[in-house]
Amino acid sequence: MRLGVVDVGSNTVRLVVADGDGAAPLPVHTAKRRLRLAEQVDAGGRLGDAAVEQVVDAVAAAVAEARRWGCGEPFAFATAIVRDAPNRDEVLETVRSATGTELHVMSGQKEAELTFLAVRRWMGWQAGPMVLLDIGGGSLEVAVGRSRMPDFAASLPLGAGRLTREYLDGDGVTDPDAVRELRRRVRHDLRDVATRVRWEAPRTAAATSRTFQQLARLCGAAPGREGPFVERRLVRADLRHAMAELAALPPADRARLPGISPPRAGQSLAGAVVAHTAMKLMGIDAVTVSPWALREGVLLRQLEEPSASPVGDAGSGGERPAAAAPLRLTAARGG
Repeated sequence: MRLGVVDVGSNTVRLVVADGDGAAPLPVHTAKRRLRLAEQVDAGGRLGDAAVEQVVDAVAAAVAEARRWGCGEPFAFATAIVRDAPNRDEVLETVRSATGTELHVMSGQKEAELTFLAVRRWMGWQAGPMVLLDIGGGSLEVAVGRSRMPDFAASLPLGAGRLTREYLDGDGVTDPDAVRELRRRVRHDLRDVATRVRWEAPRTAAATSRTFQQLARLCGAAPGREGPFVERRLVRADLRHAMAELAALPPADRARLPGISPPRAGQSLAGAVVAHTAMKLMGIDAVTVSPWALREGVLLRQLEEPSASPVGDAGSGGERPAAAAPLRLTAARGG
Protein backbone atom coordinates (compact mmCIF):
# COMPACT_ATOMS: atom_id res chain seq x y z
CA MET A 1 0.00 0.00 0.00
CA ARG A 2 1.38 3.38 -0.97
CA LEU A 3 0.33 6.47 0.98
CA GLY A 4 0.89 10.17 0.48
CA VAL A 5 0.53 13.42 2.35
CA VAL A 6 0.64 17.01 1.13
CA ASP A 7 1.50 19.52 3.87
CA VAL A 8 0.76 23.21 3.23
CA GLY A 9 2.83 25.14 5.77
CA SER A 10 3.91 28.70 6.41
CA ASN A 11 6.98 28.46 4.18
CA THR A 12 6.64 25.39 1.99
CA VAL A 13 4.29 22.83 0.50
CA ARG A 14 5.75 19.37 1.05
CA LEU A 15 4.84 16.02 -0.45
CA VAL A 16 5.76 12.70 1.13
CA VAL A 17 4.99 9.40 -0.59
CA ALA A 18 5.59 6.31 1.55
CA ASP A 19 5.17 2.57 1.42
CA GLY A 20 2.85 1.45 4.17
CA ASP A 21 3.05 -2.32 3.98
CA GLY A 22 4.84 -2.62 7.32
CA ALA A 23 4.48 -1.11 10.78
CA ALA A 24 6.08 2.18 9.75
CA PRO A 25 5.71 4.42 6.69
CA LEU A 26 8.88 4.10 4.63
CA PRO A 27 9.42 7.17 2.41
CA VAL A 28 10.01 6.51 -1.27
CA HIS A 29 9.72 10.07 -2.56
CA THR A 30 9.63 13.59 -1.14
CA ALA A 31 9.27 16.96 -2.81
CA LYS A 32 9.17 20.57 -1.64
CA ARG A 33 7.79 23.75 -3.15
CA ARG A 34 8.70 26.99 -1.42
CA LEU A 35 5.82 29.48 -1.27
CA ARG A 36 6.64 31.61 1.80
CA LEU A 37 2.98 32.16 2.56
CA ALA A 38 3.86 33.79 5.87
CA GLU A 39 5.34 36.71 3.93
CA GLN A 40 2.13 37.17 1.95
CA VAL A 41 -0.46 37.64 4.68
CA ASP A 42 -1.83 41.05 5.59
CA ALA A 43 -1.87 42.49 9.11
CA GLY A 44 -4.99 40.47 9.93
CA GLY A 45 -3.55 37.19 8.68
CA ARG A 46 -5.60 37.09 5.47
CA LEU A 47 -4.11 35.30 2.46
CA GLY A 48 -4.32 37.40 -0.70
CA ASP A 49 -5.44 36.22 -4.12
CA ALA A 50 -1.89 35.67 -5.37
CA ALA A 51 -1.04 33.53 -2.35
CA VAL A 52 -4.20 31.45 -2.76
CA GLU A 53 -3.37 30.91 -6.43
CA GLN A 54 0.08 29.68 -5.43
CA VAL A 55 -1.47 27.22 -2.97
CA VAL A 56 -3.78 25.92 -5.70
CA ASP A 57 -0.89 25.41 -8.12
CA ALA A 58 1.31 23.74 -5.50
CA VAL A 59 -1.41 21.37 -4.29
CA ALA A 60 -2.34 20.40 -7.85
CA ALA A 61 1.32 19.74 -8.72
CA ALA A 62 1.92 17.71 -5.54
CA VAL A 63 -1.18 15.56 -6.09
CA ALA A 64 -0.16 14.89 -9.70
CA GLU A 65 3.36 13.98 -8.57
CA ALA A 66 2.01 11.63 -5.91
CA ARG A 67 -0.05 9.81 -8.53
CA ARG A 68 3.01 9.41 -10.73
CA TRP A 69 4.65 7.64 -7.81
CA GLY A 70 1.81 5.15 -7.52
CA CYS A 71 -0.08 6.83 -4.72
CA GLY A 72 -3.84 7.24 -4.83
CA GLU A 73 -5.34 10.46 -3.53
CA PRO A 74 -2.83 11.86 -1.00
CA PHE A 75 -4.15 13.35 2.20
CA ALA A 76 -3.71 17.13 1.90
CA PHE A 77 -3.72 19.36 4.96
CA ALA A 78 -2.76 22.88 5.93
CA THR A 79 -1.36 24.14 9.22
CA ALA A 80 -1.81 27.41 11.13
CA ILE A 81 -1.11 29.73 8.18
CA VAL A 82 -4.41 28.62 6.61
CA ARG A 83 -6.24 27.49 9.76
CA ASP A 84 -6.02 30.93 11.37
CA ALA A 85 -6.65 32.99 8.20
CA PRO A 86 -9.88 35.03 8.29
CA ASN A 87 -10.60 33.83 4.73
CA ARG A 88 -9.82 30.20 5.53
CA ASP A 89 -13.10 28.83 4.18
CA GLU A 90 -12.60 30.72 0.92
CA VAL A 91 -9.10 29.27 0.57
CA LEU A 92 -10.31 25.72 1.17
CA GLU A 93 -13.18 26.06 -1.29
CA THR A 94 -10.92 27.58 -3.95
CA VAL A 95 -8.47 24.68 -3.65
CA ARG A 96 -11.29 22.12 -3.81
CA SER A 97 -12.96 23.73 -6.81
CA ALA A 98 -9.73 24.21 -8.76
CA THR A 99 -8.03 20.89 -8.01
CA GLY A 100 -10.71 18.47 -6.87
CA THR A 101 -8.63 17.88 -3.73
CA GLU A 102 -9.95 18.51 -0.23
CA LEU A 103 -7.46 20.59 1.71
CA HIS A 104 -8.05 19.70 5.36
CA VAL A 105 -7.24 21.75 8.42
CA MET A 106 -7.07 20.47 11.95
CA SER A 107 -7.04 22.10 15.33
CA GLY A 108 -3.74 22.88 16.97
CA GLN A 109 -4.51 20.24 19.57
CA LYS A 110 -4.98 17.61 16.86
CA GLU A 111 -1.66 18.64 15.29
CA ALA A 112 0.02 18.18 18.67
CA GLU A 113 -1.58 14.75 19.13
CA LEU A 114 -0.50 13.45 15.72
CA THR A 115 3.00 14.88 16.08
CA PHE A 116 3.30 13.24 19.49
CA LEU A 117 2.21 9.92 17.94
CA ALA A 118 4.97 10.18 15.33
CA VAL A 119 7.67 11.15 17.80
CA ARG A 120 6.59 8.42 20.23
CA ARG A 121 6.98 5.88 17.42
CA TRP A 122 10.41 7.27 16.54
CA MET A 123 11.71 7.50 20.12
CA GLY A 124 10.24 4.17 21.24
CA TRP A 125 8.73 3.11 24.53
CA GLN A 126 12.08 3.41 26.27
CA ALA A 127 11.52 7.18 26.22
CA GLY A 128 8.94 6.72 28.99
CA PRO A 129 6.87 9.76 29.98
CA MET A 130 7.67 12.28 27.25
CA VAL A 131 7.15 15.95 26.52
CA LEU A 132 7.14 17.17 22.93
CA LEU A 133 7.79 20.69 21.62
CA ASP A 134 7.01 21.66 18.02
CA ILE A 135 7.61 25.22 16.79
CA GLY A 136 5.91 25.97 13.49
CA GLY A 137 5.51 29.17 11.57
CA GLY A 138 2.21 30.11 13.19
CA SER A 139 1.98 28.12 16.41
CA LEU A 140 3.79 26.21 19.12
CA GLU A 141 2.45 22.78 20.00
CA VAL A 142 3.22 21.10 23.32
CA ALA A 143 2.17 17.59 24.27
CA VAL A 144 3.03 15.31 27.17
CA GLY A 145 2.10 11.75 27.96
CA ARG A 146 3.08 8.23 28.91
CA SER A 147 1.37 6.27 26.16
CA ARG A 148 0.87 6.20 22.40
CA MET A 149 -1.11 9.45 22.47
CA PRO A 150 -0.57 12.39 24.83
CA ASP A 151 -2.39 12.84 28.11
CA PHE A 152 -2.78 16.49 27.21
CA ALA A 153 -1.92 18.69 24.28
CA ALA A 154 -1.88 22.45 23.87
CA SER A 155 -1.41 24.82 20.94
CA LEU A 156 -0.38 28.45 21.39
CA PRO A 157 0.04 31.31 18.89
CA LEU A 158 3.82 31.34 19.36
CA GLY A 159 5.05 30.34 15.91
CA ALA A 160 8.40 31.70 14.76
CA GLY A 161 6.98 33.42 11.69
CA ARG A 162 4.03 34.95 13.52
CA LEU A 163 6.19 36.38 16.32
CA THR A 164 8.76 37.70 13.88
CA ARG A 165 6.03 39.72 12.15
CA GLU A 166 4.67 40.98 15.47
CA TYR A 167 7.93 41.80 17.26
CA LEU A 168 11.10 41.47 15.19
CA ASP A 169 10.34 42.31 11.58
CA GLY A 170 13.19 44.17 9.92
CA ASP A 171 16.40 43.73 7.96
CA GLY A 172 18.85 45.16 10.49
CA VAL A 173 20.15 44.11 13.88
CA THR A 174 17.25 43.48 16.25
CA ASP A 175 16.45 46.02 18.95
CA PRO A 176 17.20 44.39 22.35
CA ASP A 177 14.00 45.91 23.75
CA ALA A 178 12.00 44.04 21.10
CA VAL A 179 13.64 40.76 22.12
CA ARG A 180 12.78 41.44 25.77
CA GLU A 181 9.18 42.19 24.84
CA LEU A 182 9.01 38.98 22.86
CA ARG A 183 10.41 36.94 25.72
CA ARG A 184 7.85 38.45 28.11
CA ARG A 185 5.07 37.49 25.69
CA VAL A 186 6.32 33.92 25.42
CA ARG A 187 6.70 33.57 29.20
CA HIS A 188 3.18 34.88 29.76
CA ASP A 189 1.53 32.61 27.19
CA LEU A 190 3.49 29.53 28.26
CA ARG A 191 3.12 29.88 32.02
CA ASP A 192 0.22 27.45 32.51
CA VAL A 193 1.52 24.89 30.03
CA ALA A 194 4.98 24.96 31.62
CA THR A 195 3.48 24.42 35.08
CA ARG A 196 1.67 21.32 33.83
CA VAL A 197 4.78 19.93 32.15
CA ARG A 198 6.90 20.40 35.27
CA TRP A 199 4.20 18.69 37.32
CA GLU A 200 4.26 15.71 34.96
CA ALA A 201 8.07 15.48 35.30
CA PRO A 202 8.60 13.71 31.96
CA ARG A 203 11.60 11.46 31.60
CA THR A 204 12.32 12.44 28.00
CA ALA A 205 12.12 15.79 26.20
CA ALA A 206 11.78 15.69 22.43
CA ALA A 207 11.40 18.37 19.79
CA THR A 208 10.60 18.47 16.12
CA SER A 209 10.19 20.97 13.27
CA ARG A 210 12.61 22.72 10.95
CA THR A 211 13.10 25.41 13.60
CA PHE A 212 14.48 22.93 16.13
CA GLN A 213 16.50 21.10 13.48
CA GLN A 214 18.21 24.30 12.39
CA LEU A 215 18.83 25.49 15.95
CA ALA A 216 20.33 22.11 16.85
CA ARG A 217 22.64 22.29 13.83
CA LEU A 218 23.62 25.85 14.82
CA CYS A 219 24.54 24.51 18.26
CA GLY A 220 26.72 21.72 16.90
CA ALA A 221 24.41 18.82 15.98
CA ALA A 222 25.22 16.66 12.98
CA PRO A 223 24.19 18.02 9.56
CA GLY A 224 21.25 16.54 7.73
CA ARG A 225 23.44 14.80 5.17
CA GLU A 226 24.45 12.28 7.86
CA GLY A 227 20.94 10.86 7.77
CA PRO A 228 17.98 10.57 10.16
CA PHE A 229 19.44 7.91 12.47
CA VAL A 230 22.16 10.12 13.96
CA GLU A 231 21.11 11.35 17.39
CA ARG A 232 20.72 15.12 17.45
CA ARG A 233 20.35 17.03 20.70
CA LEU A 234 19.84 20.69 21.51
CA VAL A 235 21.23 21.79 24.88
CA ARG A 236 19.61 24.80 26.51
CA ALA A 237 22.91 26.36 27.61
CA ASP A 238 24.21 26.18 24.03
CA LEU A 239 20.97 27.65 22.73
CA ARG A 240 21.31 30.66 25.04
CA HIS A 241 24.65 31.54 23.45
CA ALA A 242 23.28 30.91 19.94
CA MET A 243 20.33 33.17 20.66
CA ALA A 244 22.68 36.02 21.55
CA GLU A 245 24.62 35.40 18.34
CA LEU A 246 21.44 35.53 16.24
CA ALA A 247 20.28 38.72 17.95
CA ALA A 248 23.57 40.46 17.12
CA LEU A 249 23.25 39.80 13.39
CA PRO A 250 20.89 41.04 10.68
CA PRO A 251 18.94 38.25 8.91
CA ALA A 252 21.22 38.27 5.86
CA ASP A 253 24.23 37.46 8.04
CA ARG A 254 22.39 34.83 10.10
CA ALA A 255 21.98 32.83 6.89
CA ARG A 256 25.77 32.32 6.85
CA LEU A 257 25.66 30.47 10.17
CA PRO A 258 25.63 26.64 10.29
CA GLY A 259 22.14 25.24 9.82
CA ILE A 260 20.33 28.55 9.26
CA SER A 261 18.79 28.57 5.79
CA PRO A 262 18.22 31.91 4.00
CA PRO A 263 14.41 31.51 3.86
CA ARG A 264 14.25 30.99 7.63
CA ALA A 265 17.02 33.34 8.71
CA GLY A 266 14.56 36.15 9.45
CA GLN A 267 12.50 34.06 11.85
CA SER A 268 15.39 32.12 13.40
CA LEU A 269 15.76 34.53 16.33
CA ALA A 270 12.08 34.31 17.28
CA GLY A 271 12.29 30.53 17.05
CA ALA A 272 15.33 30.54 19.34
CA VAL A 273 13.57 32.77 21.88
CA VAL A 274 10.52 30.49 21.95
CA ALA A 275 12.63 27.33 22.21
CA HIS A 276 14.90 28.66 24.96
CA THR A 277 12.08 30.19 26.97
CA ALA A 278 9.96 27.04 26.76
CA MET A 279 12.86 24.82 27.80
CA LYS A 280 13.73 27.09 30.71
CA LEU A 281 10.17 27.39 32.01
CA MET A 282 9.64 23.63 31.74
CA GLY A 283 12.94 22.75 33.41
CA ILE A 284 14.31 21.06 30.28
CA ASP A 285 18.10 21.02 29.98
CA ALA A 286 18.20 19.38 26.52
CA VAL A 287 15.86 18.01 23.88
CA THR A 288 16.34 15.19 21.41
CA VAL A 289 15.37 16.30 17.92
CA SER A 290 13.14 13.82 16.11
CA PRO A 291 13.08 13.67 12.30
CA TRP A 292 9.46 12.47 12.44
CA ALA A 293 6.74 15.04 12.93
CA LEU A 294 3.20 15.87 11.84
CA ARG A 295 3.42 14.41 8.32
CA GLU A 296 4.56 11.08 9.71
CA GLY A 297 1.82 11.25 12.33
CA VAL A 298 -0.78 11.61 9.57
CA LEU A 299 0.75 8.65 7.71
CA LEU A 300 0.78 6.53 10.87
CA ARG A 301 -2.86 7.34 11.55
CA GLN A 302 -3.70 6.27 7.98
CA LEU A 303 -1.84 2.99 8.55
CA GLU A 304 -3.33 2.26 11.94
CA GLU A 305 -6.89 3.47 11.33
CA PRO A 306 -7.38 3.42 7.55
CA SER A 307 -11.14 3.95 7.76
CA ALA A 308 -10.84 7.09 9.88
CA SER A 309 -9.85 10.59 8.83
CA PRO A 310 -6.47 11.61 10.32
CA VAL A 311 -8.07 14.86 11.47
CA GLY A 312 -10.85 13.07 13.36
CA ASP A 313 -14.18 14.81 13.16
CA ALA A 314 -12.73 18.04 11.83
CA GLY A 315 -13.02 17.06 8.18
CA SER A 316 -12.04 19.73 5.69
CA GLY A 317 -13.39 22.52 7.81
CA GLY A 318 -11.40 21.78 10.91
CA GLU A 319 -11.80 23.67 14.12
CA ARG A 320 -11.42 27.42 14.17
CA PRO A 321 -10.03 28.69 17.46
CA ALA A 322 -11.65 31.73 19.02
CA ALA A 323 -9.63 34.84 18.30
CA ALA A 324 -9.29 35.93 21.92
CA ALA A 325 -10.05 32.70 23.76
CA PRO A 326 -8.17 32.16 27.03
CA LEU A 327 -5.63 29.37 27.16
CA ARG A 328 -7.11 26.02 28.13
CA LEU A 329 -5.17 22.80 28.62
CA THR A 330 -7.28 20.15 26.96
CA ALA A 331 -7.06 16.53 27.96
CA ALA A 332 -6.34 14.37 24.95
CA ARG A 333 -7.47 10.82 24.43
CA GLY A 334 -5.09 8.19 25.70
CA GLY A 335 -3.81 5.43 23.51
